[in-house]
Amino acid sequence: MNDSSAQTGRRLLVVLLCFMTITVDGYDLIVYGATVPRLLAEPGWGLDATGVGMIGSWTLAGLMVGLVGAGPLADRIGRRRLIMLGVLWFSVGALFCALAHSPFAFGVARFATGIGLGGVVPSSVALSVEYAPSNRRQLYSALGLTGYAFGGVICALLAIALLESHGWRILYAMGALYVLILPAMYFFLPESASYLVDRGRTDEARALASRYGIDFDQVLQEQQHAHHSHPAAPRVRGLRLMMSPEWRAAVLLFALMAFCMQLVVYGLNVWLPLLMRKSGYPLGSSLQFLLVMQFGAVSGNLFGAWLADRMGSKKVLIPFFLVCGLSLLVLSQKPGYVWLMLGVFGAGLGSIGSSTLSYGYIATYFPASCRASAIGIAQGLGRIGAILGPMVGSWVIGAKLGPQWNFYTFAVPAVLAAVVVAQIRETAPPRVSYADA
Repeated sequence: MNDSSAQTGRRLLVVLLCFMTITVDGYDLIVYGATVPRLLAEPGWGLDATGVGMIGSWTLAGLMVGLVGAGPLADRIGRRRLIMLGVLWFSVGALFCALAHSPFAFGVARFATGIGLGGVVPSSVALSVEYAPSNRRQLYSALGLTGYAFGGVICALLAIALLESHGWRILYAMGALYVLILPAMYFFLPESASYLVDRGRTDEARALASRYGIDFDQVLQEQQHAHHSHPAAPRVRGLRLMMSPEWRAAVLLFALMAFCMQLVVYGLNVWLPLLMRKSGYPLGSSLQFLLVMQFGAVSGNLFGAWLADRMGSKKVLIPFFLVCGLSLLVLSQKPGYVWLMLGVFGAGLGSIGSSTLSYGYIATYFPASCRASAIGIAQGLGRIGAILGPMVGSWVIGAKLGPQWNFYTFAVPAVLAAVVVAQIRETAPPRVSYADA
């Protein structure tokens, strides 16, 4: 194997480890929605739709805390260290979920689990982009973020196989097994070269760049560009750089985009099985809808990334968001089987698929010295929509307006997301990036 092939293999290993990390987020997204019918029937708990929505929102509040804190923290202590800490935190939280003896204990465990999840996503996305060739950055980001949907597929399959016979606790216990990927991360997951340069560890960064085929001169130039943009504060980075006049308007627009789509994603994933059951489908079929939705998400993520590297993220996300809104309108009409499956597939493509693509959009828009901060803050603020999503679903169900109104409600923010993306300027302010490999 020549040196170029070895470097490509090492970069892809980084993407694989990021993929495995983000899988935990996808698993956690689906596990709660899949277990809601069983939680409602748990003896002695007395949960109703309002309680289920509240616990779902606690989880997402924890995730928002983790995202907002972890993005800037990753720019301070490094991506690698924070990813490993987040995986450990999530695994412990999942174990406590499996052992919970009351709705309150379960909700607290879900909140803690969300904090751990928030710690892994910004750093994983940032590393995927930083170790990618410049003409494949969206693709590398998408490959890593496919773990989001892959985790959902794993959870949906496990729920179909085990939920009826073994109950809901086993699904959370299996989530705790993610701790087993930590040894691989310890030995094979590298730190960001840009972070090392920023911290004065230049020789270590140079060796890392040589091993992975990163253009080290470009890494140095990117750091110099960030510092020269603020001569009065030559070491400005992270949160301060992200909130500077040249970047903060974009951060706010990205946060609003994330708000709209997280409201849709989490609202649907918590309530879709129950909505389908109310529409007359059995539990097994309802779980199959979650599975089809995840396949749509994977397709949207990979195909969308391929298009984004050629056309730009903005030109891909706008039609994808509109596909989501249209698909939800189709689902509201109780269509025939073929249209039903196409609607579920399109909802996954345009909601989860678009949501994961937005991470790559943010990562490639901002410079490395504030990349994790931008991802964490934009997606963290966007998680307010994720907190409201399950609550909105419970309000509509509690109002007894009929399941179709839930689909109407979630179609609106999908269309609004397309409008917001249209307001983001076509290109980011001038900066340098890694050269093609």
